[in-house]
Amino acid sequence: MQWIAMLTMLVDHIGYAFFPDEMLWRIIGRISFPIYAYALVQGHLHTSNKSKYIIRLFIIALVSQIPYQLALNPNGINVVGTLVVAVIVLNIVDRISSKILSAGIILLFGMMMESFPFDYGAYGLLLVLLFRYCSSHQLVGAHLLLNVLYLFSNNWTLQMLSIVPTMIMVYGPRLWNRLESMRVPKWIWRSFYPLHLCLLEVIQKVIL
Repeated sequence: MQWIAMLTMLVDHIGYAFFPDEMLWRIIGRISFPIYAYALVQGHLHTSNKSKYIIRLFIIALVSQIPYQLALNPNGINVVGTLVVAVIVLNIVDRISSKILSAGIILLFGMMMESFPFDYGAYGLLLVLLFRYCSSHQLVGAHLLLNVLYLFSNNWTLQMLSIVPTMIMVYGPRLWNRLESMRVPKWIWRSFYPLHLCLLEVIQKVIL
């Protein structure tokens, strides 16, 4: 599962940086973010120290920011920053019993993520929340609804394909469990995002 997330993200970013007119790269890349969103929720649920987990993610986001701006988006906030906000919201909402207050907090953070150029914006936050709070039989329908909303509001046609890993998770649990058992060494999992961005930027400089 981790290997697939990293490789499909790499394919997506290669397509974005070097082959913007070839959609196959971006289609493959839609597989990546739902897996990272799922992994974030699992990390949130199973970490022994939630504060250290957030700090570790924040450091990765901070280290990745300049490479991200140089390689992909000069004005954006990288996707690990999106995950940092999402896990902060998870920590807040998990401690609140009031659904109205929880909805208000989610709305507040979602608006903030839309106002600032976070990668995936509020969509990223909402998808993480779906993986955290939806049961398996609800998850595919909820993810599909989220994609449809963004299809009509933001014209995110390609994002419709992001439902594929969610469908495998729900309808093919044996396959998903086998993929999830293929663990990546922690240092590779944590360093891959900033390192691959640096490599993309170096290649861009050499080519251009």
